[in-house]
Order: sequence, then C-alpha cells, then structure tokens
Amino acid sequence: MHFEPFKHLAGKIVKKSPLLRKVFYFTLGVIFLRSWHFRRALKKLGQNFPPDASVLDAGSGMGQHTWWMARNFRGWKIKGIDIISEQVNDCNEFFRRSGMGNRISFEVADLVNYSEENQYDLIISVDVIEHIENDIQVFKNFWSSLKNGGVLLITTPSDRGGSGITSAGNPSFIDEHVRNGYSTEEITDKLKSAGFSNIETTYTYGKPGHVSWLISVKYPAMLLGKSLIFAIMLPFYFVIVLPLALILNTIDLNSVHKTGTGLLIKAIKTEK
Repeated sequence: MHFEPFKHLAGKIVKKSPLLRKVFYFTLGVIFLRSWHFRRALKKLGQNFPPDASVLDAGSGMGQHTWWMARNFRGWKIKGIDIISEQVNDCNEFFRRSGMGNRISFEVADLVNYSEENQYDLIISVDVIEHIENDIQVFKNFWSSLKNGGVLLITTPSDRGGSGITSAGNPSFIDEHVRNGYSTEEITDKLKSAGFSNIETTYTYGKPGHVSWLISVKYPAMLLGKSLIFAIMLPFYFVIVLPLALILNTIDLNSVHKTGTGLLIKAIKTEK
C-alpha cells in the first residue's frame, strides 16, 4: 500500500484553506492512536522543559504534530524537517498565516545527513524511522543535535505485527516501510550504540488498539487503494465505525500492554 499518493492528494485539498488544514489535523489526531500515546507522553515530559524549549520535529510530514505542540506549549521554538519540499513549503505558509511564523519553521532536509550540534531540548519522530534504512546514523544525528539531558521521543511499529504484517517474512502493509518493525531489544541496542542512555520502551497498539487500527485505518486504506471512488463511501463507513474505534483507542491508551504492534520510545542524551 503506497500512502504517498494519498498524502499528496490530501495536501492539495487542505492547502486551499487554513480551516481545512486544522480540521484535517484534528481528524488525524482522532483516528491515529499513535497520536494519543504520543500526546500523553509529551504532556508528561513537557513540564520538564524550559518555557522556551528548542524542539525538532524530525520527519514533520504535514505538520500535525508541530501544530499540536505549538498550541499546547506556546513558548516552544519548533523546527520541522522533512524530505518532501512541497510539504515543507505548505507548512511554512500555513504557520505563517496562523501567526506562528516567529517561532515555528520548516526546512527541507534528509535525516540521514541532518545534524545541529547541541541545539535541541527535545526531538520527536512520529512513525518515521521505519522508513529509513540507515537508522543508526539518524540516531547518531539525533544524539549530536540534542543538548545534554535532552530527550528523544519516538513512535514506530514493533516487530509484533507492526506495519500490518501477519506472519514472519511477510511484506509490510505500507510499501514505504523499509522494515516491518522493531523489537524492543533491537531499537534499544541501536540507540545505545548512538550514545543514548536511560532508554524506555513501551508497547502501544495492544489488542484493542490493533482492532481499532484495522477498522479505522487499514481497511479504509485498502478500499481506497483499489479505487478512489470509495472515498464517497468513507463518511458513511466512519459514522458506523468511528465510535467503536474511539472506545477501543481509549481502552488501549489506559491499558498496560505486555506486547503490541506499536512502540513508544524515550531516550535521554547524557554526555560521556
């Protein structure tokens, strides 16, 4: 399943109106459970950062996570970087028109090559690293770019069925992924090799969250992959499915999972 065409189409639509973009951000935040887990973790972490914290949104995409941070932590100075220039340009224009251009900016960059030494209090990367082959180099760049004591917060699929795989060796449901998911041991070892310490890994998308993902993300995406004509049916589909998905997301968020198809990782930079 290629998601890039859908992202491109969504970008074309929402760029026409700041209101449409805000509605789109809200919709993504409701449907994608990863946003629920990410936001709860960041609310807990946020009080530990200075009011004018310097933040990097690594792989900012359409800017929805930057938008949430900008509204909830109004003193933070945030930079989003992404490899797709059209998305970067659209985000810069939207945030400028929203009156946030003085503290929010976006830049075209490849995470494999991007590093700003001792610049950031916090780096977030939401479902990005599974798209990058040379992940260890990216982790090293993150470590270099953080200030001493800075925090890295990542969400990514796990190897317990992340990316929609049904058995070992099966390809990812999302073709843009270069790996199906991480084990807790693999990503911990890679972060340690990059210099990080105090690494915490938490499973997300337990059984309730996985069912929610199937009915609210995978199945609709599969229909759209067959034909965009199914877009006409989606509003009626979500009227039925969304209430159940929200209940399942709430259960997942408030449960402790021994395993899950997603991972939430927090790591701290401590100078050696």
